[in-house]
Amino acid sequence: MRGKEQPITWYSERPTVRGRLGLLVIAACCLGAIGVALVSQYAFDMQPCPWCVLQRAQFLAIALVCGVALMTQRVVPRLLFCSLALLLSLAGMATALWQHFVANNAFSCSLSLADRIISDLALDQLMPAVLAPRAGCADGAVELMGVAYESGAWRCSASLQACLGRWSWRCTAPSVAVVYGECQWSARRV
Repeated sequence: MRGKEQPITWYSERPTVRGRLGLLVIAACCLGAIGVALVSQYAFDMQPCPWCVLQRAQFLAIALVCGVALMTQRVVPRLLFCSLALLLSLAGMATALWQHFVANNAFSCSLSLADRIISDLALDQLMPAVLAPRAGCADGAVELMGVAYESGAWRCSASLQACLGRWSWRCTAPSVAVVYGECQWSARRV
């Protein structure tokens, strides 16, 4: 009678532990990048330009969105939050590339796109110790251990995109298992 048993399908929308850990690691990396920037600013007197501040705001937004995605239990909102974090990391990469190729060659950042975004969103008034620009674009072009800051931000954003692409699927894909008697097979790779 073993071959005529009806399979029982089990479906769960709970995210996997690996997916949750991945989002937690991404949020921690974003906050770590902001921490490195703040140590550079306050310990080594490397003052941020508006483009640097905009990148800080993007890393802060990615960490916040990943935190909300961690708390969300449903698949569709979790996937939307992960997609938003991916778009924010793309914007961070574009910001870093613009800063590297265009803004560092300009003497002044006044009335640049970054300056307008910061002033329109009142980021410099919301968190002045973290999100207030204190230098011009030419003065903000600094290096840390031989690597330009915007190049490090570009690499960090690219790494976040790769991790978000890989781990957001693990965090959002539902678990499906088919049970025959006492044996269990998972229909989803972990």
